[in-house]
Amino acid sequence: MTAVSGELRSVGEALGRRAQRNAPLGARTTYRVGGTAALLVEADDEEELLAVAAALGGAPIPVLVIGRGSNLLVADRGFAGLVVALGQGFEAIDIDGHDVVAGAAVSLPVLARRSAAAGLSGLEWAVGVPGSVGGAVRMNAGGHGSDTAATLVSYRWVDLRTAGVAEAPSARLDMAYRHTSLAASDVVVAARFRLVGGDPDRGAAAIADIVKWRRANQPGGSNAGSVFTNPDGDSAGLLIEAAGLKGFRLGTAEVSPKHANFIQADVGGSADDVARLIAHVQAAVAVASGVSLSTEVRMVGFEATPPAGR
Repeated sequence: MTAVSGELRSVGEALGRRAQRNAPLGARTTYRVGGTAALLVEADDEEELLAVAAALGGAPIPVLVIGRGSNLLVADRGFAGLVVALGQGFEAIDIDGHDVVAGAAVSLPVLARRSAAAGLSGLEWAVGVPGSVGGAVRMNAGGHGSDTAATLVSYRWVDLRTAGVAEAPSARLDMAYRHTSLAASDVVVAARFRLVGGDPDRGAAAIADIVKWRRANQPGGSNAGSVFTNPDGDSAGLLIEAAGLKGFRLGTAEVSPKHANFIQADVGGSADDVARLIAHVQAAVAVASGVSLSTEVRMVGFEATPPAGR
């Protein structure tokens, strides 16, 4: 047993029944493929998160915080660390004037619909993102001309390394396109959004238009949305299509024939096939256009990117 696995065992013993061993992790992602987590804890309140921090005790254990797994690809070999998920205790929404305070486990479509129904505008775009509030804060999720940074005013988090709980303005996050400065051990537990007054009927209509557009232009099935970030002034999907890769298949993974910036996994397929296809697309686009595509999908458990297939 390695030193890391020994430390992981100690953390598991400290967590006791709170921790699930060899917990299916791929099933918690929208790709629905991938391996297990060595340890998984689902916390329902801040006290339980602080108990996790106490069990870690500063040990150098890999920690992965997950929401709805809509931007996550887990290797077939799994994740040799501790996964922290948030339960129903973090699903509250409180509307106070133009401010909406949402727990980190609130789904973005629910947040979009609830705020629009309350006559508030600014989060309609979120109806098309199948993630959580915590995930949106972590990666500055966005779409349809807006993003999380546009309305986020503050957030609350638990630091699993220091067992600290704090709140701070959104400026602390250094938010940019699909980027924030959150550390891996920072667990967002709540976020405050400041919206503007709107009309509930117009909000509902805007949400319906977004849903209709998504269904018409993006595929369903097992995927994680856009795989690559858009290069400045360009479209990753168009670059992939121009490289002749729309509909290209590698094993159990396929570049969507509907939208080239989506990679779909077959039911019961392989996460490693998806990773190999991602690498293949990057290499082919670099040759075809000279552009190096960066992944938007977070890849977990891969020691190195699997080699591109032929």
